[in-house]
Amino acid sequence: MPPTIVLDFDGTIALGAGPLEAFARAVATSADDPTFADRAMSALAAFERGETDARDGYDVISTLAAGHGVTADALEAAYQSSRALLGSEHAAIAPPTGLADFLNRIHPQVRVVLATNAPGAGIRPVLDGWGVTHLFDDLHFTVGKPSGLIPIIRAAVAEGPVLSVGDIFEFDLAPAAEQGAATALVGATAERSPAAVTMRGRTIADLYGDIEAWAATAASSTPRSTTLTERHDPNA
Repeated sequence: MPPTIVLDFDGTIALGAGPLEAFARAVATSADDPTFADRAMSALAAFERGETDARDGYDVISTLAAGHGVTADALEAAYQSSRALLGSEHAAIAPPTGLADFLNRIHPQVRVVLATNAPGAGIRPVLDGWGVTHLFDDLHFTVGKPSGLIPIIRAAVAEGPVLSVGDIFEFDLAPAAEQGAATALVGATAERSPAAVTMRGRTIADLYGDIEAWAATAASSTPRSTTLTERHDPNA
């Protein structure tokens, strides 16, 4: 079996603040607080500048909302309503520069797997629109990271080398590293995180060359599966 690259979605292959803005607006509506969205986006900007600590943008907004008395149920409802807008003008996102070409280059050498905590309803149409759905060998939604990532990584590691790529170390990379996978940290925390990772960059586009080099090395070190005819052919 070929090596496997496991990709996160939000903040990894889906960039832009659109979904976060939609989430902040939905929380503002739920909380009946018209000023919340502006405060949330200010807090998000501070996080992006490295002025505050958080897992990601959703953590920034959720923490701010909880501090203003928004319940967990209301937050979940706001999140789900915002995800229904994914990819529209109300929650715009874009792939990293050159994503389709990158996936086309690595796909012959590796299995490419998507593993995200987000629901799949809004993601599949986005991948279709980007013309990359066929370049994924498996799509896993509502994974329940960090623990839910473990069986996905474990199954892949049993077949060969694995690289997990994501923007939240605790969710996307730590469970993978525990299973022996290589790791790539991207996003707002990549430059300042003290976590030990295999590679890091502001976006995955910054790591295309490194990931392709990893894929080539991993593929060359993975025993090639033989066909039944080859196993009985002394010249194969």
